Amino acid sequence: MLTERVLFICTGNSARSQMGEALLRHHAGARFEVYSAGTEPKGVNPLTLRVLEEAGVPTRGLRSKSVREFLGKVRMRYAIIVCESAQKSCPRIEPFAVQTLCWPFPDPAAATGTEDERLAVFRSVRDEIDARIRAWLEKEVPPERTQRGTEKSRNG
Repeated sequence: MLTERVLFICTGNSARSQMGEALLRHHAGARFEVYSAGTEPKGVNPLTLRVLEEAGVPTRGLRSKSVREFLGKVRMRYAIIVCESAQKSCPRIEPFAVQTLCWPFPDPAAATGTEDERLAVFRSVRDEIDARIRAWLEKEVPPERTQRGTEKSRNG
């Protein structure tokens, strides 16, 4: 069986794309190889890790990466751009991704205020990304497409 690859892209690869990577791997990791990258990687924001862990989403292995690690080197089935800035500045994705999706979300790293106020923004964005991934998995990417005919994909 060939596992399809998904790459989440944003500018800093510090929050939104990291959340996308962790959440998709959490919900459907056996169906996909999941990665994230940034056009200008800045390191993973500690609040990203915190809100993922508090939701029970594993964060082990998350690290900030450049799109240059992937584009032209690894063929992706889906490239999911999660911020408008990356959409404008991202190098040409085709033909390295079969399908490009644009799901812009607010940048939680830009949030200001107390730590609790910033955490609230990170949680909100995490929940928006989570809902979008779940809807995408249910409607757009049926299990049969990635795991043809296996009982595990229907029952697991």
